[in-house]
Amino acid sequence: MSRGLVIAAPRSGAGKTTVTIGLMRALARRGLAVRPFKCGPDYIDPAFHAAAAGRPSVNLDTWAMGRATLARLVQGGEGEVAIAEGVMGLFDGVAEPGQTARGSTADLAALLGWPVVLVLDVSGQAETAAAVAAGCAAYRDDIVVAGAILNRVASARHADMIGAGFRRIGLPILGTVAQDARFALPERHLGLVQAGETADLDARLDALADIVEATVDLDAVVACAAPTRLATVAGAAIVPPGQRIAVARDAAFSFLYPHLLEGWRSAGAEILPFSPLADQPPPADADAVWLPGGYPELHAATLAAAHRFKSGLQALAARGVSIHGECGGYMVLGRGLQDGEGHRHEMTGLLSLESSFAQRRLHLGYRRARLRAPSALGEAGTEVLGHEFHYASVLANDDSPLVDCRDAGGHPVAESGARRGTVSGTFFHFIDRPT
Repeated sequence: MSRGLVIAAPRSGAGKTTVTIGLMRALARRGLAVRPFKCGPDYIDPAFHAAAAGRPSVNLDTWAMGRATLARLVQGGEGEVAIAEGVMGLFDGVAEPGQTARGSTADLAALLGWPVVLVLDVSGQAETAAAVAAGCAAYRDDIVVAGAILNRVASARHADMIGAGFRRIGLPILGTVAQDARFALPERHLGLVQAGETADLDARLDALADIVEATVDLDAVVACAAPTRLATVAGAAIVPPGQRIAVARDAAFSFLYPHLLEGWRSAGAEILPFSPLADQPPPADADAVWLPGGYPELHAATLAAAHRFKSGLQALAARGVSIHGECGGYMVLGRGLQDGEGHRHEMTGLLSLESSFAQRRLHLGYRRARLRAPSALGEAGTEVLGHEFHYASVLANDDSPLVDCRDAGGHPVAESGARRGTVSGTFFHFIDRPT
């Protein structure tokens, strides 16, 4: 069972991702087998983790995953040290009536028993940085803050000014990282540009590792790791939507949680990847098709011209094959997609959805949904947990609703998905079923 630690911060934007991938690449270059994880619902950071560590990164979500799923994911691999990157601020999660937030990085650290290493953006701070660290360390008694990495340090004198406060509270500084242009990674509207699209990714990762190796005590960081205390928990395995599942995989359809693919394979299903952008139809002998999310709006013209893909998908739908799309995949199953410039592109027409990125509106949050009809997500009445994050607006949707949907606080939300025959779609991404 891996020893593990959590890289967290008091807030978003403190440098968690760049420090985390720099650590992962630096340790991997030393020959250490690093198991990467990401706290919460995120598709982009794990791809950078995988590139840095040379091993797949897996999401761990204490709100949307049952304990059986979490235990299976944490204990299911091999490695010398597990490093989990947190989400938002250490204690930030989703508010539910009458209680503090759930699904936070701190919840994951407490559940697994992994100590926390804080990444602190100390720009414009001196001794206050120690006060922030002390507050994080004292706020909950079920987590351990093992040390801190100071990010965006202005000078050696600046580091000395901060160090006095840390000596006073008895918390070790594990490294001091200066502001450096090499830490900057390109971004777009859903976060970082994906790892596979980042130019000179290996060179960027090596540059980050060089900085971390020079300024962070890697041995001390690894020494912070502690054994996982989450024991194996009995629970139902993930049910695949079919035996031979055609899964769209390319730059337009890249948002699919690794634990789902692995869960389907473990249940005996065969995964059949295909590329709509390359105008590949789903295999004709597939008994289920899954269109993940991604960035179809950036490739809408190519998808509109992918006639072999569209006709192959339509032929499977006519035969009653189960087809499901999530977020971007859902939009591609619709009639039309309007890009950011307002140009409409004809999609597959298997659902009536008309969506637009010309009228951007943020939809963000966990979703608890009950199926109103059978679909690739399960039988009617099944409850599923997921997460919604997109900027698309719905211009039209005349199909039958697929789900009754609520947010993490139990409040109804507009997301209802759609279904027509054996074709279905949702804006939320499926993560797990409640246990």
